[in-house]
Amino acid sequence: MADEKNYLAVPRQEHHRNPSSPTSTVDAESANPLKGENIAAKDNVERAGPNTAASCWRYLNEDVDTAQTTSQLALCYFMTGYIGVISFSAIFVWCGFQTARGNFAQHGPSGSRDTSFHKADQQALTSLISFNAGAFIGRIGDRVGAHKRIWLIAGTFIQAVLTMAAAIAFWKSGQPSISNARDDPAWTNVATFVGLAFMSASLGVQGILAKRLNTQFGTTIVLTTVWVELVSDPRLFSLRQRVISRDHRVIAAVALFIGSFVSRAILQKIGTAGTLGVAVGIKIFIVPTKRGQKRNTPAE
Repeated sequence: MADEKNYLAVPRQEHHRNPSSPTSTVDAESANPLKGENIAAKDNVERAGPNTAASCWRYLNEDVDTAQTTSQLALCYFMTGYIGVISFSAIFVWCGFQTARGNFAQHGPSGSRDTSFHKADQQALTSLISFNAGAFIGRIGDRVGAHKRIWLIAGTFIQAVLTMAAAIAFWKSGQPSISNARDDPAWTNVATFVGLAFMSASLGVQGILAKRLNTQFGTTIVLTTVWVELVSDPRLFSLRQRVISRDHRVIAAVALFIGSFVSRAILQKIGTAGTLGVAVGIKIFIVPTKRGQKRNTPAE
């Protein structure tokens, strides 16, 4: 009986919860549902972060589908005509067409012709050297992968930077944009030579990027080659059939002429620097996005 009284007399002890215990955390989250949602969202971001980065890196290192690059390469031809007209309007030099640049120093036998190193010869040499330098920059793609999306994006960015540098150089030169006579070039000072070099180098990079894609568009620089291949196509007059080799070359020639006319119209209104600024904006869009098929490489 005494033991029963002592048992009844013992005060009931309250159990205090430890704030650090999991049970208290659950209760706290239940009391504040917004805090619980924030914690869950943070956990999801932390789990998805590495996966998203890996997926993005995988996407950049994939090969593009060259069959889906028609619009981008046509835009490259547009830019060839667009940029070429800028230099031709001022100094009568197509900064992308280097076929005749190697003969700039051949003036004939001494005494029969003027053998001095004229301004036009200096500009032709500058364009030739810069174009080849840009083409060598494009050889970086052989290390990265000529069809890799990351290289095509980087190469396009390099072209845009070179074009922007040309625009700044011409803006600083303070010289006119259009020449009225072949013996009176509009560009004569050092800044214009720098601008011409950057323009030619940007087209050199463009040419090798396009050529390494190995499509019917070729280098997207030389119109003569495209035109000869077009008129010699055995299926040139198969008008009721879709012939990719013929159709793409027609697109290339038309795009180049359109780019030339558009450039001249803009050049007449806003000058060399502004026209090249527009070119920078256009070049940003020349990036293939379609995924290509995996190519089987032969075992060594």
